[in-house]
Amino acid sequence: MNLALISHEILLLLLGVGVLLADLWLPAARKRSLGYVAAGGVGIILLVSLLGLLPGTVGADPTAHAFGRMFVLDDLALFFKRFFLIATLIVLLMTVEFADRVPAGIAEYYSLILFAASGMLFAASANDFVLLFVSLELITVTFYVLTGFARSRTESLEASVKYLIMGALSSAFLVYGIALVYGMTGAFNFQDLAAVDAPHLEDPIFLFGLLFVFVGLGFKIAAVPFQMWAPDVYQGAPTPTTAFLAVGSKAAGVVLLLRVLFTAVPAVAAEWAPVIAVVASLTMLYGNLCALPQTNLKRLLGYSSIAHAGYLLLGVASLTQSGQAAVLFYLGGYLFTVLAAFMVAAAVLRETGAEDIESLRGLYHRSPLLATGLTFSMVSLAGIPPLVGFFGKFLLIQAALAAAAAAPILYAAVGVAIVGVVVSLCYYFGVIRAIYWRTDSTGHPLTPSMTARLTVGACLAGIVILGIFPSGLWESARQAVATLSLN
Repeated sequence: MNLALISHEILLLLLGVGVLLADLWLPAARKRSLGYVAAGGVGIILLVSLLGLLPGTVGADPTAHAFGRMFVLDDLALFFKRFFLIATLIVLLMTVEFADRVPAGIAEYYSLILFAASGMLFAASANDFVLLFVSLELITVTFYVLTGFARSRTESLEASVKYLIMGALSSAFLVYGIALVYGMTGAFNFQDLAAVDAPHLEDPIFLFGLLFVFVGLGFKIAAVPFQMWAPDVYQGAPTPTTAFLAVGSKAAGVVLLLRVLFTAVPAVAAEWAPVIAVVASLTMLYGNLCALPQTNLKRLLGYSSIAHAGYLLLGVASLTQSGQAAVLFYLGGYLFTVLAAFMVAAAVLRETGAEDIESLRGLYHRSPLLATGLTFSMVSLAGIPPLVGFFGKFLLIQAALAAAAAAPILYAAVGVAIVGVVVSLCYYFGVIRAIYWRTDSTGHPLTPSMTARLTVGACLAGIVILGIFPSGLWESARQAVATLSLN
């Protein structure tokens, strides 16, 4: 056991407990400010990690394991830990903006975000099915509460119940699949499974077990046919919860999918590449087509999230390190793009109490900064150069085309991806049209707080800088995925 390797997780959990304890002594009027304390704490953890002051953060060793090899701290884990810390920091600042709409328990809301983030950090280092299941349950159970936290809103409670039912079902598939895999191989650890997966390629029970595991992970990333929960939950949940689901929970599912496919069962991954390509195609089509008629911004982003899960699976289906690196690059750009959109949604909701696209009418005249932030977010999500979303899609399609000679079905998947990009222009630019070409009958200006302005500005900088100078993130992604074959 090496407790030093879980220093990120320990610090984050201590911060969450500290916020809960501070809630006991602070007067009600000052509890909202605990969000700044939590965000500051996450920022400090991120900074010391980037500076290499935490154990294992400099020259990460793929053999650095803890808890009987259940936990690994390698470059892939560090990439995602820092990804989750950045997401948590922005979501906490978004929650401060949203705090006025939480009638009670705002400190608990902050703490639950931190506890969910700690589960994501554990997921980034999962090297065993036991830790995979425990980390996913820590994430999922906290999101059950976060989704229904606005108890006075029927939509929030309804979303929470739907998420609970579907989440419990996916957990049942996951744990049953793990049981079948363990029953046939006697192994939970990913390295141990990699040593025995090839002889079990013809074993139907082993393959059914893995299929059930992929069902559970498919729920996390909202891939077809496990996507039915996403639109309703995205619309009904509080805006910061939706933002964290769209970025954090999806990325946790992706890193676990990469770990299982390319570390635990690489032989099965090679056989199932065509199936993954088909799922990617269906997911892209479903998400983009269903987003077309949406009038609620959060629901539109829910269907958009489904489509983006399909793009991510396109990189997974390529079975190459370039495809895996493209997945990480895409997620890095998606982080800033989606959080910018939800930050604007939270700011508009705070001022107007509405979250439909019509509430954005004339936003450019009411708040140029918010209008610019949402515009750049939509343009990047659509994949228009030179923003980061374009390079993310370009790298995924390039990796798929490079691998298509060995798996011709990828040509069809790339065709579907291109069609999806064209379709997405309609609904993304529908939002932009509301911002610039529809007038607001009230004409009331929106005055975002300093926190909202700084957060939107930071996300805008990420969208533009990573688009113009993508090499830094790309090299980090390539270095991270290089450890997959070593574990």
